[in-house]
Amino acid sequence: MDARLISNLSFSHSSTSTLLWPRNSLFASPRNSKRKTIVRCTRAAGDPSATNDVVIQDKSALPIESTPPDASQSQPLLDCVVVGAGISGLTIAQALSTRHNHNNFILTEARDRAGGNIITVQTDDGYLWEQGPNSFQPTDPMLALAVDSGLKDDLVFGDPDAPRFVLWNGKLRPVFIRSWNDCRVVGSAGVYAGDPAKLSMKAAFGKVWKLEQDGGSIIGGALKAVRGKSISSKSTRDPRLPNLKGQTVGSFNKGLTMLPDAISARLGRKLKLSWRLTSIRKLHGGDYSLTYDTPEGPITVQSRSVVMTVPSHVASCLLQPLSLAAAESLSQFYYPPVAAVSVSYSKDSIRPECLMDGELKGFGQLHPRSQGVETLGTIYSSSLFPNRAPAGRILLLNYIGGATNPGIVSFHFRQLPRHPVLSNFFCMLFLCMLQSEGLLVESVDRDLRKILIRPNAKDPVVLGVKVWPQAIPQFLIGHYDLLDSTKAALQRDGLQGLFLAGNYVTGVALGKCVEGAYEITTEVVSFLSRYVS
Repeated sequence: MDARLISNLSFSHSSTSTLLWPRNSLFASPRNSKRKTIVRCTRAAGDPSATNDVVIQDKSALPIESTPPDASQSQPLLDCVVVGAGISGLTIAQALSTRHNHNNFILTEARDRAGGNIITVQTDDGYLWEQGPNSFQPTDPMLALAVDSGLKDDLVFGDPDAPRFVLWNGKLRPVFIRSWNDCRVVGSAGVYAGDPAKLSMKAAFGKVWKLEQDGGSIIGGALKAVRGKSISSKSTRDPRLPNLKGQTVGSFNKGLTMLPDAISARLGRKLKLSWRLTSIRKLHGGDYSLTYDTPEGPITVQSRSVVMTVPSHVASCLLQPLSLAAAESLSQFYYPPVAAVSVSYSKDSIRPECLMDGELKGFGQLHPRSQGVETLGTIYSSSLFPNRAPAGRILLLNYIGGATNPGIVSFHFRQLPRHPVLSNFFCMLFLCMLQSEGLLVESVDRDLRKILIRPNAKDPVVLGVKVWPQAIPQFLIGHYDLLDSTKAALQRDGLQGLFLAGNYVTGVALGKCVEGAYEITTEVVSFLSRYVS
């Protein structure tokens, strides 16, 4: 059994800083292009977005009122408000409608686009790359979401026989996971960008942990699981789902952003963009009142249930007036910074010993921190999926930072205020940020020349640098205990009908977010059933 870990680097729904670089020099200044700067208010509830804008329809189409929260007017009641339109929120919203026939809900997003951390960039000269998660494991829940979203024909999968590599003692070696220690060292870098000494095996690698517990080793557990499957009758599988041979990863022919785009289009007016949640109140009757800042002014909605899919630190701010204990627990989850650096080299820049039949083949490579390089890992994007780079070019997506290297983000550039007195100061601050981004590119290029790229190769084409100051929630030892204490505090404080979801709850990979979102949706529907006569 090998580790399909590098391709599932997943990020929290946090504020980000994006920089697109010109394609002629490693250290040139950024080109003139549209650049988005995001400000995260500590009270804001929502995810940064990466998909096409969806027009907010007239608010009269749904039960909402443009009144202050203390207004005496009665308001139509929603069954559910889902807060945050990342992949978890989008999945919950679509599942409420398509799987459970619940349509009296809205999905709200503080940013102007849905999709959270999923960001695909495509250029006219043939490049397509991801700035957040790169791919997903094609589990049945993940495939079902794609099929339900009308994207079955757009699915693409990597070669299941493609090798995965890990840097060890200066050389790239095929990955083979035999024990928890191997999984901890390799997987902590690939999935969590974490510290292997602090990660919880059960929380971070639940399936691997179970295999080792059941069989005495990962291999023994896997064999036992296979025998158990052959004895037990197989559950009926959705016939709409594609059949895959071997273990691989998936995406879409125009990148991961096709998924949130498709779900957003299907949700239509139920998706409310640029709605920033400012407060939540529990009403005497047990319902919830949520107040938003919107392009149309302050809006208050009432709902029987609320699902918070925002990052834990955002949920902590919003829930503090309702449950101090829950807010305190939510504030303790740790999200280290990670940068995604996309670069392209010519094919003849690859070291001969790294080629197979004259081509760069494989999923990518992981770099344990002990091996003396800063880069966490490199995904061979143009080898993994088709139409990712022009002919003769190699596209590499590199991740740098993580729990063992948090210094990659010395500060986070948020938004330049338009103030005549401060303009010069913030121009200097902006130049400092450019220099910091340039150092990230320099570090990635230096590491690649030690491992994969010829030392004398030409400078790469630098496509983009995406810095995630709070990237991947760490499933540290005691993670589930902290999560359980949060949920218990919500119950003690009478917040039935308020649900937590997102990657810090279910797991950081896209597939885990989707699987967990379906489970949360079932819980919400069960809660709402008490209102059905």
